[in-house]
Amino acid sequence: MKELSIDLLRDIGAQLRGILPQMRFAHDAGRVLKRGASGDKTFQIDKIAEETVFSMLESLEIPLTLVSEEMGVIEIKGGGETVLIDPIDGSKNAVSGIPLFCTSIAVSESERLKDLRLAYILNILTGDEYWAVRGEGSYLNGDPISTDPSTDIKVVLYETQAPGRDIQRILPLLALSNRTRCFGSTALDLCFVAMGAASVYINPAPTRSFDFAAGVLIVKEAGGVVTSPAGEEVSEMELSMKKTSPLLVSANIDIHKKALQVLKG
Repeated sequence: MKELSIDLLRDIGAQLRGILPQMRFAHDAGRVLKRGASGDKTFQIDKIAEETVFSMLESLEIPLTLVSEEMGVIEIKGGGETVLIDPIDGSKNAVSGIPLFCTSIAVSESERLKDLRLAYILNILTGDEYWAVRGEGSYLNGDPISTDPSTDIKVVLYETQAPGRDIQRILPLLALSNRTRCFGSTALDLCFVAMGAASVYINPAPTRSFDFAAGVLIVKEAGGVVTSPAGEEVSEMELSMKKTSPLLVSANIDIHKKALQVLKG
């Protein structure tokens, strides 16, 4: 039976690259259309990206269960493998003109994070493609990538939902680093850890699985470590609209231990 592959996901990426870049400065780019299934605001660029991904997946006539930020849960041909879609990760960047946002797609054999088998993340504006196949490693534009083997915490990437609360919680970790960055796109942040550009990513607030599922597989296949900031395993997390988890991602186990220790105080 035909199944999703990286080549098919890259075909979707090529279609998105032909449509989305010119939308950045459209006059209605920042217009809020509605609240999506996740509860977040849906912008025009979110809607077009999601419709493009959905129509291409539907045309494949493969039984799939889509979990998407805007549309929610949709079954194709009776349902099948779980496909998590974040049409635009970094929507606020996209509609503000900040050139850092992506499309993220993850494929799992079950409704659990541990059964991810494919991941694809497209940096919309640069065209950079990150992908991973379980057991076969991670890639950037077709070249293998790996996390930084150094035990030094050089760059910490972070995301906050309520900066007044969240930054205080992660300040000890930020203080250990040489540099910190907050880019506004979780999926790309995880790719930056996977390619060795950053040592740690942390989000202390509950985050939905479609925000990070693809990035988690890419990081793990590149040699990274993923838990909650308290060190709890996240692999059993349910892939759904409702389940959330905070996230701590490190380039290697030594850095991860340092991060956990300083976060515990």
